[in-house]
Amino acid sequence: MKLYDGGRAPNPRRVRIFLAEKGLSIPLVPVDMAAMGHRSNEITSLNPLQRLPVLELDNGSVITESVAICRYFEELHPQPPLFGEGALGKALVEMWNRRVELNFMAPVTSAFRHTHPAMVEWEVPQIPQWGEANRPKAIGFMAVLDEQLATSAFIAGDQFSIADITLLVSVDFLKPAKIVMPEEFVNLKRWHEVVSNRPSAKA
Repeated sequence: MKLYDGGRAPNPRRVRIFLAEKGLSIPLVPVDMAAMGHRSNEITSLNPLQRLPVLELDNGSVITESVAICRYFEELHPQPPLFGEGALGKALVEMWNRRVELNFMAPVTSAFRHTHPAMVEWEVPQIPQWGEANRPKAIGFMAVLDEQLATSAFIAGDQFSIADITLLVSVDFLKPAKIVMPEEFVNLKRWHEVVSNRPSAKA
């Protein structure tokens, strides 16, 4: 199998961190997204949405979408469990992963893609007003995250999970999106320091 990788973009990084947490090494095929490599004929033939990452299995099967790829590896390698344990644990991880994706990752990404000059050819049409409108949405949801982390070591409970990986890549993407985390979110800052020091965060 091989994983078509998009470098420092949030979703490709999300899968690499997941694999690192599992202790798995998968052959990577680097794709230069800055040079529009994700829009090449090769990537388009694998994923008509022209997005990364893309996992191609030895039998020719193709899996796209970062969480779907992670779920595939979770099934093959259930330890350590990164999608939660038991009915309640799995539901809480799913809940928080979706909350982070929809209410934080999405507005951070929209702020970047709709305001950064380098994204003009990527986001068509690029709507700067929409990008600006998403910045306060991201900041507003940080308050929810900070409250959750006041009583929880990790975002979905006491165990590190894919929800933390999703949150980590999103928080790290605040800088290119030109969003500043308010100083009062001390719990979120504490969490970010802890997870950033995990070896997998360098993947």
